[in-house]
Amino acid sequence: MIDNSEFNGKVAIVTGGGRGMGAAVVERLGQGGASIVVNDIDFASAEASAQRLRAMGVDVIAVGGDIVSSDDVGSMVRVAMDRFGAIHILINNAGVLRPTAVIDIEEDEWDLVVDVNLKGTYMCSRAVLPTMRDSGWGRIVNFSSTAGKNISTMGGAHYTAAKAGILGFTRHLAKETAEYGITVNAVCPGLIETEMVRTTISPERAKTYADSFPISRLGQPSEVAELVAFLASDRAEYITGASLDINGGDLMI
Repeated sequence: MIDNSEFNGKVAIVTGGGRGMGAAVVERLGQGGASIVVNDIDFASAEASAQRLRAMGVDVIAVGGDIVSSDDVGSMVRVAMDRFGAIHILINNAGVLRPTAVIDIEEDEWDLVVDVNLKGTYMCSRAVLPTMRDSGWGRIVNFSSTAGKNISTMGGAHYTAAKAGILGFTRHLAKETAEYGITVNAVCPGLIETEMVRTTISPERAKTYADSFPISRLGQPSEVAELVAFLASDRAEYITGASLDINGGDLMI
């Protein structure tokens, strides 16, 4: 059962919160009592997600913006601080995936995939550190992937490299920030039933993958959101620098 007061008094930014796993995280943190800043490069998606939370009585604002733009990231943090006065939780969920083989990856596509997944994680994390340090409490949860520990099921080498980089960044930032009461962890989802999966591979291919997993189905965004909520809570105060798998047993290491 969800504790409707677990995140009372906490303010969370969720990037890529307009759809998929990000939207599920937004809903889960809102159910727990957090005030939410929903970010998405597509403002309409962010606003739709925010409207669903407003209907639940959640204090939420939608902010459009590109997490690779220092101006957009700075504006997002200023909006959050002006509205709520602090930022306690950052969920670095936004990402992009391309299935291109290395021989066919053009430089601009490499930069796009690595920048959104890895650079965006760095930029948003750096931007919220001052207020988290002032508060003496913070939770940063980064979205890596099974790709970060093995290779990508659907994406190309640029996606695999970026998700592996997120794991290294997570460990390093956790080491730097622990003394300020900030924990930094990563989640590593496997194949989750999202719009990104549905538009990248066929239903037949998705079923073939699912049938090969020990838990023979795709994961649900709500299941990932539950793991994220745990890491963002006081229940996980002794966990930092960790990467937690949620993949139905597809990768066991």
